[in-house]
Amino acid sequence: GAEELTLTSYFSKNQIKALKPKITFSTLRDLQCPVLESRELQGKAEESCSAEELFEWLGAVSNQVSLDNRSSSFLSTYCCPEPSTVVEKAFLCTITGFIIPEKIIQLLEQLCCYFGEPKLAYWLTLTVHGFADSPVSWRENEHGFHKGGENLYNFVIFRNLDYWLQMAVGTNDDCPP
Repeated sequence: GAEELTLTSYFSKNQIKALKPKITFSTLRDLQCPVLESRELQGKAEESCSAEELFEWLGAVSNQVSLDNRSSSFLSTYCCPEPSTVVEKAFLCTITGFIIPEKIIQLLEQLCCYFGEPKLAYWLTLTVHGFADSPVSWRENEHGFHKGGENLYNFVIFRNLDYWLQMAVGTNDDCPP
């Protein structure tokens, strides 16, 4: 007869252990950044960039895509939206793993410390990606993978503690309330 395998015997045989999230840091020097105004979500000609332009720029920066619009580049001819400013030093921290909502709130609170003295940061962002192949998406509904498995949100927090919340979901997924 076939031997029945219980869940506990499977896990004890395979020595399941808790995995700590992987953290990587990088410093980006002389980074061209969009100029943002907290009360101008749509941007303002020659004064500030829109939330949509920022979202696209963040994707390029986090994937280390060149922003100099070279025609010889086979990867991308993307360039930073205007108006922009060059930031001498920017920090990029990536945490990979399963992170509970309480830890995300702690991260947000710690990030806001960058607005303390000396007041160096004008704005900062925190992006949270769900797994592309996660079985659920927003509102505990089934997550449709289809092409990209989009399942993320992004906080943009300003020095005055105004913030934008951007969300991206797949085509057949429900949007959050």
